[in-house]
Amino acid sequence: MKMKLFSIFASVLVLLSACAKVDKKVEKKDTPFVWEGANLYFLLTDRFNNGTTENDVNFERNLPTGKLRGFEGGDLKGITQKIKEGYFTDLGINAIWFTPVTEQIHGAVDEGTGNTYGFHGYWAKDWTALDPNFGNMEDLKELVETAHANGIRVVMDAVINHTGPVTEKDPVWESDWVRTSPQCTYDSYKNTIECTLVKNLPDVKTESNKEVGIPETLAQKWKAEGRYEQEVKELDEFFARTGYPRTPKNYIIKWLCDYIVEFGIDGYRVDTVKHTEESVWADFRKECEYAFELYKKNNPDKVLDDNEFYTVGEVYNYNISNKFAFDFGDKKVNYFANGFTDLINFEFKYNAQSTYEELFSMYSDILNGDLKGYGVLNYLTSHDDGSPFDQKRERTFESATKLLLSPGTSQVYYGDESARPLLVEGAVGDANLRSLMNWDEIENNAETQAILSHWQKLGQFRANHPAVGAGVHKMISENPYVFRRSFEKGEYQDQVFVALDLDKGLKEISIAELEDGTKLRDAYSGKETEVKNGKVSIDTEFDILLLELI
Repeated sequence: MKMKLFSIFASVLVLLSACAKVDKKVEKKDTPFVWEGANLYFLLTDRFNNGTTENDVNFERNLPTGKLRGFEGGDLKGITQKIKEGYFTDLGINAIWFTPVTEQIHGAVDEGTGNTYGFHGYWAKDWTALDPNFGNMEDLKELVETAHANGIRVVMDAVINHTGPVTEKDPVWESDWVRTSPQCTYDSYKNTIECTLVKNLPDVKTESNKEVGIPETLAQKWKAEGRYEQEVKELDEFFARTGYPRTPKNYIIKWLCDYIVEFGIDGYRVDTVKHTEESVWADFRKECEYAFELYKKNNPDKVLDDNEFYTVGEVYNYNISNKFAFDFGDKKVNYFANGFTDLINFEFKYNAQSTYEELFSMYSDILNGDLKGYGVLNYLTSHDDGSPFDQKRERTFESATKLLLSPGTSQVYYGDESARPLLVEGAVGDANLRSLMNWDEIENNAETQAILSHWQKLGQFRANHPAVGAGVHKMISENPYVFRRSFEKGEYQDQVFVALDLDKGLKEISIAELEDGTKLRDAYSGKETEVKNGKVSIDTEFDILLLELI
């Protein structure tokens, strides 16, 4: 009875809304790129695509490893290759985030699962160099330039919290630089920051105010490579310009900002944010913005738009419901006020268990309310989340629909779009999440191709319409489920209408907000229609409509 009354009430609202018609067509200028509604693709550099086999083995990294715990050959050239092939464009991706490509420790570490090398990129040995397994500086330059030429932004991964583990080949840095104990207990602010995340992962003393010199092993490495004087000269210039003390965090901030000045990358995803003092990230953001503006000044012909530098933080277990506060138990911290435009939203996979309307309206209300001007990065699968939304890949169509139509920035984890397995025989722990990209299935499996097609259509719709991720959500009808998203930025206006869980074949929905005669295109099927008597009729073989004004 409640449902029936609600449907009557909803119908009355639809009729009333007819009194306030919207313009049947808005002349659009070029679609602006907005981070709040971006469609971002996250990949493990080593596991995505092997562009050249010439760099597959370096530094005698040839010990046997645990399943999926060694280098598998993926590299920067492989990413660039897929950009050139149009893979990302076809998927509606307008930003790529790849795991760190800085030089990793040379040795292997047994974490209880067999030998592991730094294939994932989070075990830095030298922030100023790229790991040859991933490629060289020319490869990175080509990747960024190719991405930008295809309207795709590039987000690199920043690690300031720790170095790589200690091995026979990788000595620990001086005690003024790092601590090797105690191990974090995570039961307070201090016990989450001034400690090592795990055993044998030296923690950079980001809180230290003591000036330090270059770590001796790093200085010797630079000298052997013939670039010590140049690196020292650049450091001298950085500290002279900023007036910063020569503390550990400031060295690493300088090294990371060099990639912005040199290549014009568009953003950083920041690792292990809550494991340093929040002021570290405020300082980092300040220098990133300076570097980004310097790059634009030095390369005016390569400036894409007036977007600011993008920073998204991994504050592990941050939830959108908490809005600005992250609670350590004894202290709450607002990371948005300390250098971040976005935070990764660990709550999304739980919210996605609810209905479309509950999910969409909740996110629209928060992002257009308390968090207006900021954003969240939603994901359903990731490289270190052992409980993904769809571990057995049984809900791939639903995953795409909920992720790509939700307000906020979407993170597609490599293989979400192709049902890449998340359970691998013989793999232990997070290695299951990090299998090789399943290109063979994409090429030869009809079921995989159908899944990919769904992700592509939704992804392109999102990329073409900022209203989808950055707009205001409004339900038009509960049954059938129809909603509108609207977005404005300056003179640019965008609105779309979406209907889900429809009957296949001929379908009719009410869109009383549009004037009769308004022409619409269904981006999912490619068919066109127009509003007649406040309704749209269209015959497609699908159960979804993605309606855009034409």
